[in-house]
Amino acid sequence: MRDAFVRALVQEMEINPRIVLMTGDLGFGVLRPIWDQFPDRIINAGIAEQGMVGLAAGLAATGRTVLVYSIGNFPTLRPLEQIRNDCAYTKANVKIVCVGGGFVYGSLGMSHHATEDMAVMRALPDVTCFTPGDPAETEAVTRVMLRTEGTCYLRLGRGNEPKIHDGPVEGWKMPEPIVIREGKDVALLSAGGILTQAVEAAKLLDEKGISAEVVSFPCLKPMDAEAVRKLTERFRHIVTVEEHNVTGGFGSAVCEIAAEGGNGCRIHRIGLQDCFTAVVGNQQYLREIYGMDGKSIAEKAEAWIHEA
Repeated sequence: MRDAFVRALVQEMEINPRIVLMTGDLGFGVLRPIWDQFPDRIINAGIAEQGMVGLAAGLAATGRTVLVYSIGNFPTLRPLEQIRNDCAYTKANVKIVCVGGGFVYGSLGMSHHATEDMAVMRALPDVTCFTPGDPAETEAVTRVMLRTEGTCYLRLGRGNEPKIHDGPVEGWKMPEPIVIREGKDVALLSAGGILTQAVEAAKLLDEKGISAEVVSFPCLKPMDAEAVRKLTERFRHIVTVEEHNVTGGFGSAVCEIAAEGGNGCRIHRIGLQDCFTAVVGNQQYLREIYGMDGKSIAEKAEAWIHEA
């Protein structure tokens, strides 16, 4: 996803000379095209994320679109006060970019596990939150984000994620979800890079004669409420999947809309069950440990369907 983000960003910087990127002393390899082409429009703010976000807000006040780029929790939780007070409150044109959402940096422990960021960022007024599911969605979302006024949050994976889409996602409009595959027995809704596991789960369910629809939500906030309502009308069971705490995140957002609809659809949330991760390991290993890999999703979905 990082490479897809940079590709789209470079193209947008060629069009718009007011775009500036700030990095927290990292990403020099993946950001090399920007250093080479726009050396006067990329700033290394050092390992000082609070100051970086404050500076970004100041630059945005001069008419620039400023991106703040760092890994995991560092561009979100560490400078949260600055995002809230300096950016969101003033509707500053600042885009917070997190590389390594969820368990991407799993081997580095809970300090690097970004598993509360979606809940925190979507709770801030006037902050638009994007959660693309693969590189193609990342490119489409990046272009839309840079044309969206005000403070935005972009949650990415790392690099070399599998491609779900065969080609580019053309004509995506915020906040539309994207149907990856159609089904009739259960709907698997996904936000972010965990989309690969939802697709895998659908394939496993298909082998058992269960038809699963897979829907990616590249935009967490605002969420397409009408699309969610239609899904609750079509399906008796909906499973939300997120590489994130189930409290306050994607599943919670879906439940809020479903509860207002009140049509009896059951929502089942898969994610981190309101706990800190006490295990370290690579991303897929942690998904398996915490029950959000493709096999676990399929097993849980099958059990929930048979309960009713």
